[in-house]
Amino acid sequence: MAPHEIRRPFKRRPISDQQKRRELSLLRQSQHRSDAQQRARNLASSVISLQSSSSDVDPEILFEAVPELDEGTESESSSFDVRQASRLRGPEARKWFARQLMLPEWMIDVPDNLSRDWYVLARPAGKRCFVVSSDGTTVSRVRNGSILHHFPSALPGGARKKGASGPANSYSILDCIFHEFDQTYYVIDMVCWRGYSLYECTAEFRFFWLQSKLAETGACDPPSFYHKFRFSAVPFYNCDQTGLHSAYTGSLPYVKDGLLFYNKHAHYHTGNTPLVLIWKDESCSQYVIDTDNNGEVPNQQHIVLELQEEGKLVTSDDPPVPFSCLNADFVKQSGLLSGSLIRFAIGDGGLNCVDGRFEKADLQYIGVSNRARAFADSYSKIMFQYMARHSPLKVEDLASTISHENQQDKTPEVEMSD
Repeated sequence: MAPHEIRRPFKRRPISDQQKRRELSLLRQSQHRSDAQQRARNLASSVISLQSSSSDVDPEILFEAVPELDEGTESESSSFDVRQASRLRGPEARKWFARQLMLPEWMIDVPDNLSRDWYVLARPAGKRCFVVSSDGTTVSRVRNGSILHHFPSALPGGARKKGASGPANSYSILDCIFHEFDQTYYVIDMVCWRGYSLYECTAEFRFFWLQSKLAETGACDPPSFYHKFRFSAVPFYNCDQTGLHSAYTGSLPYVKDGLLFYNKHAHYHTGNTPLVLIWKDESCSQYVIDTDNNGEVPNQQHIVLELQEEGKLVTSDDPPVPFSCLNADFVKQSGLLSGSLIRFAIGDGGLNCVDGRFEKADLQYIGVSNRARAFADSYSKIMFQYMARHSPLKVEDLASTISHENQQDKTPEVEMSD
């Protein structure tokens, strides 16, 4: 893809209401103001809580969750006493911790104003995790809540050493991907810095702070005694032709796993959000189509749905998208319970959408999903995987949309005469 290649405007038959939900998400965040500072403290305490005894922890007890506090209440100290918090086990623990991350939807239609309102960055391959530095230590936890590393770092409050500055109760939270090959934490977002919450700051501001603040600490320096792993901010670009080309084809020190698109006005929204999108093809990711346990692409697409009351099968979205319904007798005979995650294959009848709304799917029952799994698939993931097999959204389609937007910007307004 040449950086300035002009292509025809891209149009695809609508298969979702993703654009409407993007607009609704922006509207909601402008109307809703939460206690972001308390939320950041909650998360920091949960990440750090098991640091001293991680090797002795029951693997089913992944972390101690901090109970929700009534609005306006304060803890007795600057950090929460998580030992008094309720313990969550297994799937419930994984669900709680995974929902503290901002999870991208899969790009199944091209956003409006892509070149003006969005950033693009090349996602590093590796383990998504939170990194929290506080009180002389640094802890990283992956999506299921288990500890990835417990180490000293050059992040604020991240190591016990002489001359360390800043308040003792200060903490920082970074959204990272750990890249195994070069043992580097690649930072894709900043949630909190020196106790200052960034949940309700725009991506434009968070990315500016990330680029400027991280380098000041020495966290990007090579590893040393007080700094076990190197950190590096992932480069981001305005999603114009040049930026898209740089993210897609540019040389980077890490293995790519798709492209991430961030709406510049988006706050750090925990859980799934249409204001952050992920897109992949074979040129920028080894993992475009889901594989089975043997690493092979199955002949049929497999999806995981959650069983609800009255046999309803739904996605993990909020609100969930109903996909089908199981017969009550079948549910009883199979011993399935409400909340069970069930794996299906999509048959020859495929998925059908009408005017952007899902209508029906040809589902073939396989069985209960792996117990380690916390969520059903999202609607956008199911649709992206289906499109990847039948009619993929290509990088040329993104480039043509940007070119069309540029042409519209350059079109002079015609004055109407009386």
